Amino acid sequence: MAQKNSRPAKAAKPIRSLKKSNNHRIRGLVCGFLGTVFAFAALLGTLTRILPEEIQALPYVPVVVSLVPWFALLAVVALACAAISKKRLALMLALLAVGLQVWWQYPFFYNGTKISRAAIAAVSGSTVNTTDDYAKLMTCNVYKGHADAQEIVDLVRSEHVEVLAMQETTDAFIDELNQAGIGDVLPYSQVSSSDGVYGNGLWSATPLADPSDDDVDSSASFMPGATIGFNNGATQVRFVSVHTTSPTNGYWQQWKRSLDELARMRFDTSRRYVFMGDFNATTDHTPLRNMLGGRFIDAARQSANGLMFTWPANINYVPPFAGIDHIILDSGMQAGQTKTVKIDGTDHKALLTTVQFN
Repeated sequence: MAQKNSRPAKAAKPIRSLKKSNNHRIRGLVCGFLGTVFAFAALLGTLTRILPEEIQALPYVPVVVSLVPWFALLAVVALACAAISKKRLALMLALLAVGLQVWWQYPFFYNGTKISRAAIAAVSGSTVNTTDDYAKLMTCNVYKGHADAQEIVDLVRSEHVEVLAMQETTDAFIDELNQAGIGDVLPYSQVSSSDGVYGNGLWSATPLADPSDDDVDSSASFMPGATIGFNNGATQVRFVSVHTTSPTNGYWQQWKRSLDELARMRFDTSRRYVFMGDFNATTDHTPLRNMLGGRFIDAARQSANGLMFTWPANINYVPPFAGIDHIILDSGMQAGQTKTVKIDGTDHKALLTTVQFN
């Protein structure tokens, strides 16, 4: 009689364990796929910052470059997915993207040189002091004259602004501004328009010397300038209200040209400049960095109060994501307390900073 096999039968895995194992494997595959895709996208988006200006002026590239800081968030997501799925390539790419973002953006959050306490105290008093070497500056694109003029005047008054630059003004908006009392706080002005419809302007608490309709000779718009004296006239600074071409469909090369025209101002060493306005470019755009060169510096970067996103400011549930408005300072000046303020009626946030001229 044959002997039966007495070995115990192999136990089958519980159905629950199999499902758990399958879910774990699927999760790993999904994370691996997303981590790889996100890492590549984050790194490519980050690297658009170093593209030559000719390539950055190709269709839609300026729009992608304006989003460079946001690729840091995508890189962090890619990093988490790569760590979960243990995808080494994705992990390395995500780390490289994060590292580049930190290297390029950290100056907006840390600067060892701070504006003096005297400057902060000077612009924080109960009245405006126009006889010192400090001033609160403000710029705002008023969106074809649709901004709330009274709100702008109230902000100028409460913030003790001494010099104001505005872009896309209209005759009707100037009338509203005068009715709101701009003359009581900033009685001196220079406004110019290249097309007779939309203009750019400067307003000041002290007289404007040698005003001009256009300091830049730009193909984009008239950019009025004027010299303002500080410290009882001992410090002379040339202010320019800037508005370059927007990089919209069909205007890519014109956008670059308008920034190149502005970059020529680096070579005018006869004056000390402050440029304020809508540059339609972020500091991640090569043409704007070329304009800065080794002479000029962005006030937001110097003050280290964080990234200043100013556009768009009029879309519900969409926060501003591009810092295209700037206050650009000449060498030897120091900025601090830079911030943005929302103004009703315009698609740009106002940008304010405190400047120490010497």
